[in-house]
Amino acid sequence: MMKKRYIILIALFCNFLLYVQAQDSEFSGKTIEFPSLDHLMITADLYLIDNAEAPFILLFHQAGWSRGAYREIAPELNALGFNCMAIDQRSGNESNAVLNETAKRARSVNGATNYIDAFPDLQAALNYIELEFKPVKVIIWGSSYSASLAFILAQKNPQLVDGILAFSPGEYFTFEGKSIADYSREISIPVFITSAQSEKSNWEPIYQNLTSSQKMSYIPEFKGYHGSRALWSSNEGHEKYWEHVKKFLELFN
Repeated sequence: MMKKRYIILIALFCNFLLYVQAQDSEFSGKTIEFPSLDHLMITADLYLIDNAEAPFILLFHQAGWSRGAYREIAPELNALGFNCMAIDQRSGNESNAVLNETAKRARSVNGATNYIDAFPDLQAALNYIELEFKPVKVIIWGSSYSASLAFILAQKNPQLVDGILAFSPGEYFTFEGKSIADYSREISIPVFITSAQSEKSNWEPIYQNLTSSQKMSYIPEFKGYHGSRALWSSNEGHEKYWEHVKKFLELFN
């Protein structure tokens, strides 16, 4: 009986190793670490192409997720001519079997992990790529709560941010006493917003307040999806989302 149990455990362990290897073989980037503004270490995935002067896209995930949300999306952006970095924010957990290491560290020291607590991580990511890569153009890409934080990041860094893609932003919180629509009023760079069909009312005031002459939006004719997962190939209508994303990104090539 003990021998049989031992064989079963060995088989389960081997299957786990095969699963991990399969996940790793699909990952085309490089995992790095750098400190947030409060010195909490951030884990991130770099997806670089052979063009140091290519526009750089910073990828931020939605609530409860991790940098793993972009394992399929980032290589597609590479193919379009963009360097990318997807980070783990301290507010999150897991996506596509990729654990949020930043959130894990924050919890281990009893750090705050609410949505607004992740803002220093976004700012640190922007600072990091500016220091390490000195990109000519930087586009920030947010999903759900991080899409809202993206407007704040752009407003606070007008000389560093050249464009925003916001997937399902909304008034999920106030920041320094201001709404997201308040921040968007001060943004004149190109902006693209999209979401599930039912979410338009969540971000319409944000969109209307933008002073940009190059703002675009897309509402699907079907139900659609919340956040960046709308682009995953497993989701119905992802081609339509990609069509509009590509049209917006043409502004930076």
